[in-house]
Order: sequence, then structure tokens, then C-alpha cells
Amino acid sequence: MTEYGRGPGSEPWHPEDPLYGDQGWGGQQSAHGQNQYGGQQQPYPQDPYAQQPQQQDPYAQQDPYAQQDPYAQQQPAYGVPQDPYPQQQQPQPQQPQYDNVGWDTGQQSVAAPYDAQQADPYSGRQAGYGETHDYYSTPEAYPPPQPPGRREAVAEQAPTQSPDWDPEVQPEETHPFFTGADDRDDRDDRDDRGNGEHDDDSRESRRGGRGGNERRGGKGKKKSRSGVACLVVAVVLVGGLGGVGYVGYSYWQDKFGAAPDYTGTGTGEVEVEIEKGALGYDIGNILKQKGVVKSVDAFVAAQNENPKGRSIQAGVYLLHEKMSAAEAVKMMVDPNSQNLLVIPEGYRNVVIYGMVDKKLHLKKGTTKGIATSKASSLGLPDWVSNDKDIKDPLEGFLYPAAYPVTKETKPETILKKMVSRANEEYSKLDLEGTAKKYKLDGPWQVLTVASLVQAEGLTHDDFRKMAEVAYNRLKPDNTVTNRKLQFDSAFNYLKNQSKIKIGSSEILSNPDPYNTYYHEGLPPGPISNPGDEALRATLNPTGDGWMFFISLDGKKTEFTKTAADHEKLNKKFKEQHGLD
Repeated sequence: MTEYGRGPGSEPWHPEDPLYGDQGWGGQQSAHGQNQYGGQQQPYPQDPYAQQPQQQDPYAQQDPYAQQDPYAQQQPAYGVPQDPYPQQQQPQPQQPQYDNVGWDTGQQSVAAPYDAQQADPYSGRQAGYGETHDYYSTPEAYPPPQPPGRREAVAEQAPTQSPDWDPEVQPEETHPFFTGADDRDDRDDRDDRGNGEHDDDSRESRRGGRGGNERRGGKGKKKSRSGVACLVVAVVLVGGLGGVGYVGYSYWQDKFGAAPDYTGTGTGEVEVEIEKGALGYDIGNILKQKGVVKSVDAFVAAQNENPKGRSIQAGVYLLHEKMSAAEAVKMMVDPNSQNLLVIPEGYRNVVIYGMVDKKLHLKKGTTKGIATSKASSLGLPDWVSNDKDIKDPLEGFLYPAAYPVTKETKPETILKKMVSRANEEYSKLDLEGTAKKYKLDGPWQVLTVASLVQAEGLTHDDFRKMAEVAYNRLKPDNTVTNRKLQFDSAFNYLKNQSKIKIGSSEILSNPDPYNTYYHEGLPPGPISNPGDEALRATLNPTGDGWMFFISLDGKKTEFTKTAADHEKLNKKFKEQHGLD
């Protein structure tokens, strides 16, 4: 002990004392090999370092004020734990020793200057060395803090177990949902866990609750009762749901069950006309009124089930009485069941009139007479020509399509439908713009060109080339044909025939206005009823310079650009057909 040892009073140490300002905890080593208790006080009763073997103090011979190592002020010594009561001084090593268990206590080097007013919490300032209180000597106190390396060693010597855990006992589910215990049992368990007892009897009591194993048996009974209760509730719920489901199903069957329907294909023959725009329920109502199906809902359901059910079009159908809705839909999607008048593309009016008479079981010529006398009342557009040479003002307006007819349908009615359909289709095309483009006299002449294209061409490609030939021959500077179309189809129209073999003398001598070999330009009016393809080809012809065409076999059309090439084909055609 130095001459600056602590006195019995509260006077601080002398500033020159090497231990002046010691701020470490109770287990810190003494500096410079000095015993801070001066050899008069025994180690603490619970000092965990008292039984450890003595270690060498690497700083025993070092004068804290002799060196000015800046690192000595910040880094504590590392190495094996040091004995706070060294028995002898050891030589000072050149470098501090380190090992794998070193721990920085956070204390400053003993050689660092310290504030004289700073109090040492473990310096025993109360009443001298003999009266210094040990804050770790009472049973109520916590053990002193240990370095990590020292903690592991102590843990190996005296392992600590949590008082609430027994490794030999499997954890038990304590939630009331699984155990069946009520809140009172949980409170009892919490009381047991919080009583601070850590012995075996206490743990056994917690596992058993009140009365040990009796508590566990009580829980089992509660589980059983809870399970039975859950089963009863489940049975009641299932039974209730079943009853509700049965009642709901019965109600659904009464209100929304299968609609009344016939079976089989039915008998007899019923003619049913479906107007344009009619939908499923509309069609069903018509069929029910005609006695074909038993209910509208049955027909709608059958229409939805049939993949082609939505393809039912307006028209007249020949069906049966009292047939199932499924069979009615099946017949209506079959074109053969419809009572239709089908007008092919390119047919002349005179042929169509005969078809109407036949379909309506009328005397031959009836429809033609009505068309001639009532042409102005059938709905023709205002751009129709009033040329006195026009043979039939309805030519070109009996649009090719399928028209439903019944036994009560009148010729005038069917003619009006055809004209109305033609107006509808022509309004979709720019006939006026095409007339201006090719210097024609309005939509009427465009329709006339389309009728010639339809009559002469065989395919879609033919239609476009044929339209170009017509426009090229109508040009004012055409000196090859001198603006004459020279279409055989126009001559056949005026003769009401369809011939391929026409003699040159005959065709060149006929002065009829429809003879394009005799007259320049277009005929007075259309010569057929063109279809959609011919109409669109007329609006969009080719631009390759075609001027001539001829069909050698009536199946394929040959197109040429020069008169020489055309004459070669024409000569070949005459040889094949024996013409002069």
C-alpha cells in the first residue's frame, strides 16, 4: 500500500496516487501491481475470481506516467483474466497480450487522468476499508457482471435453469380453445407461474394445477364436454342447413325449375314467319302462339344450349305442331326447313318474276305484270333513270338474297322487300363518288357497269379486270373500239337469251339500244342484278391496262391489252366453235 492510501473519512485520494480516479467495477484489477486493499481486507465472499489461478499482470512494472503512448489511454489490456490480488510483480511485456477470449470492459487505462470530483461507485468511500459494503454479498442482490469469456466458464460450473421450464416435461397446450379451460383456470395458472417458487414441488404443482393430477383430469373432462357440445352444435347446424336447403330447393323448383315442354318431333306442318330483329323471347312467343312449343322459357333454354341457336335469322320456317323446344331450334338452324325464295347473283328480272310465280303458286306472268304496272310504287330511289329505252325500271333492284315467303305472301310484298334490300345495300357504297371518278352519269350508270361486270365475269379477279375493261373502253380517247363496249351479255339481254355463239353479222346489224356492238357507251340501264362482289369490284377495278377479254371454254376468261393479242385468241375461239 502506498503512502497515499485511503483514510477512514470521505477525503478523496491524493491526485498523485496511481489509483487516483479509479472508476472501474468491483472486479477490476489493481494498477502497477498494487493491492487496492493494502493486504488488510479479504476478497469478497462471492468473488468469482478468488479461486482462479494467479495470472501475470502485464502492467505490473509499468509507470503510468513514464510513457506517453496515446493508445495506452484508450485501449484496455486484453488477454486472460487478471488477478486483482497479485502476489509478485512481473516484468512488463513490450506488447499487450491477446487471446480469443479477451473482453473490453469499457474501462479506461489506469494511467489515464481522472477528474478528482468523480466518485468511484465501488471504491468503498463509506468508512474505510474494513467498513466497505459489498453490494454483491447479499442473497437479494444480482451477481456481479461478468465478461463474456468468464460468463461461459461460470455457466459451465453452475448452469442456470429457468424456474418455469422443465426439459423432461413436454410443453402443454394452455390456450382455452384447445384445452377447454376457462379464464379462471388461466388465472390460476398465472398465479402459479408468478409465485416465485423454483423447486420441483412448485413445478409439479403448476403442471397439475390445484391438486396435482386432479387438475389435469379436470381438463380432460372439460375437453370431453366441449367436444360433445361442439358435435351437438354441428349436428344442429347441419340439420338446420339441410332443412333450409330442402325448402329452398323446393321453392326453386316451383319458381325456377324446368319450363313446360313437349317431347318428340311433333306432327303436321306449321308455317312460321320470323320478322327481322326478333330475339329469343320474341321467337319463343311466336312459336308458342303457333302451337309449336309449349312455353317460351323452354325455347329460350334450348336456344342457349344449341351452339348454333343464336344464328336463327329472319325468315319463314316450316315446323311441326307440339314439338320439343330442342327439336324446334334444330330445325330452325337448318336452312332446308326455311320457306325461302333465294335469288342468285346476276339473275335478270324476267327470271326472278317466274321464280316468284312458282313459289307463290301463281299464274305465269302475274309477278311481271305487277312489276310493270306498279314499278313507281315499289320504293325505287330518286336517282333511277327515266330513259324511255329502259326495258325494265326494276332491273338491278331485285337484290340477290334469300326472302321468306308464306302462302299468304303477295307478289307486290315480295318485290317491295327486294327493292328495299337493294336500297339498303347500295347506300353502303359510294356510288356517287365512283360516278364522278370515272366520268359517269350518276349512280344509275355505275349500277349499269356493275350489272355488265356481273354478267361477263366468272370470279372475283375477273370482276375487277372486267370493270377496268369497261372504264377503259368508255374513255373519250379510246380509238381501239371507238368507245364501244362490245359486250355479248348486253346483246343476250335484249334477246332474252344466254348464248356464247353469236354470229358477227347478227350482232353487228341489230340497232337495239342495248346492243353495245352497234352503239357507243353504256346501255340504257342495268342488264342484271349484281351481287356484292361485282358491286365492290366496280368501285375498285384493276389498273393494269386491260382492254380485251374472251372465254374460250365458258369457264375461264382470258384478258389482253392489245388488239393483236386479242385477235389471236378470237381466231382460236372461232375455230373451236365453227364461227365465221
